[in-house]
Amino acid sequence: MKLYTVADPHGFLDEMKTALNEQGFFDDPEGKLVVCGDVLDRGKKAVEMADFLITLLKEDRLIYVRGNHEDLLERCLQDIVGAGFYEIKNGSSYHCRNGTWDTLLQLANMEERLALKYPEVLCRRVMESPFYETLLPSAVNYYEPENLPIIFVHGWIPCQSQGCGPFKVYSYDPHWRLAPPDIWERARWLNGMDMACNYHAIEPNKTIVCGHFHTSWGHAHINKDGSEWGEDAKFSPFEAEGILALDACTAYSHKVNCRVFRI
Repeated sequence: MKLYTVADPHGFLDEMKTALNEQGFFDDPEGKLVVCGDVLDRGKKAVEMADFLITLLKEDRLIYVRGNHEDLLERCLQDIVGAGFYEIKNGSSYHCRNGTWDTLLQLANMEERLALKYPEVLCRRVMESPFYETLLPSAVNYYEPENLPIIFVHGWIPCQSQGCGPFKVYSYDPHWRLAPPDIWERARWLNGMDMACNYHAIEPNKTIVCGHFHTSWGHAHINKDGSEWGEDAKFSPFEAEGILALDACTAYSHKVNCRVFRI
């Protein structure tokens, strides 16, 4: 069996399907798709993305790793019924900048003017959507196949940390698999390339496959190959000891990276 792995498709279903098609996923009825988080936000096909993944889930062909944007969606729903809704209404909320607000509108099939007028209806529709009811509960913090020396996460595995701000340092935590939900939520925001290459917080004898942070960062700052955002930026997979990073920043590069592993 093959595992077709992508990360951070962010609602860009066509780009993800193109990458999967190039790797032969649609000609492999036994293959499974591993998505390393952030399936929504920024792209305009949230509903279609959810429907596609739910179909695979029902066929037992999907492994869905939770990303930080899945956390942001639930946080946005909480803010809508709290004090944070004022910032959403005037467009200054990070939920608007990150694309989460637009995702809620798509999932609820509501125009913004109506959503702002009837936020409780928006929340109810989102929470009754197939994405929220069926797909989101299937998400896991990590996936570690028994017979493959690979671990799939979103940002990184939970790490030990000391200090704060610019003086914060990280180190490998051998008990990361037992981390509680709040620690996993923090780990989804970590830059895996930074953790692996600068702090050496890697899993012994295994490769961690991650998303979350655009691979051009690693090419530019670790490999000194191209710039992070210029015309020479490279969004191909980033590989180093203990890590394979896949986030191609699809909203910017218009591509999705896909790697195939055989079990």
